Amino acid sequence: FNHTQIHLFLFAMVLMIFITSLMGNTLMIILIHVDPQLHMPMYFLLSQLSFMEMMLVSTIVPKMAANYLMDTRSISPTGCGVQIFLLLTLGGSECFLLTAMSYDHYVAICHPLCYPILMNQKLCLLVTSGSWLLGGIDGLMQAGATLSFPYCHSREINHFFCEAPSLVRLACADTTIFEFFMYVCCILMLLIPLSLILASYSLILAAVLCMRSAGTGKKAFKTCSSHLVVVGLFYGTIMFIYMRPKSNDSEDHDKVVSVFYTIFTPVLNPLIYSVRNKEVKGALRRWLE
Repeated sequence: FNHTQIHLFLFAMVLMIFITSLMGNTLMIILIHVDPQLHMPMYFLLSQLSFMEMMLVSTIVPKMAANYLMDTRSISPTGCGVQIFLLLTLGGSECFLLTAMSYDHYVAICHPLCYPILMNQKLCLLVTSGSWLLGGIDGLMQAGATLSFPYCHSREINHFFCEAPSLVRLACADTTIFEFFMYVCCILMLLIPLSLILASYSLILAAVLCMRSAGTGKKAFKTCSSHLVVVGLFYGTIMFIYMRPKSNDSEDHDKVVSVFYTIFTPVLNPLIYSVRNKEVKGALRRWLE
């Protein structure tokens, strides 16, 4: 951003979205923690998603705001490495967590009698820990590899934060092996979880179509459609950034698309899950009373 009126308006809008995202996700975590009726695997996973989204937006916007208000456009190598590590860690963890949430919906709709056995507290903790661990490994490897390249010419990143593909473009070394490694990571972290999510919802759709009760089927479809909106926004934008052939002409498009998964998606998640969820709205009502 520069200090023109239109950019001042855009900066104010981003700041408002950031504050709304923090408040919405914090409220979601508090409601799930304090309301006994939300002490279920589905909402435990949702609280983890809200926590990841809070961290994701906090990794980007505060530094952007500080640069704008102090009229600087710099970031230290350490700060750049931390941003890349956190973004990849949170992005990878969210991929696996969304897969776990789709499995939770599948069990709840297709095998409701077995739900307490198939989705117990131990499994939820195991799935959540595994999501964080796999995301952390991916973030550590890719951040380390990105920062290991020599940057001997331009050090100006054409982006509003440090993102691995934008930084690698500036490296004065052959990055072919790293780009291949990044594609392999994307297949493991994006395509495999996405395939599992689509398989889960295909089975759910088949089960919903066979339901005799229209009310039950409508409720199941409504719950799953919310999750599919989140999955579509998150996976669509990340795959556009990390799995598309790189070119200098695409840098401006990358910046626009990155806004969606780093700033817009974290504010949409609590809205989607609260407005379309009777249990969450009921918990909010009880908490306010």
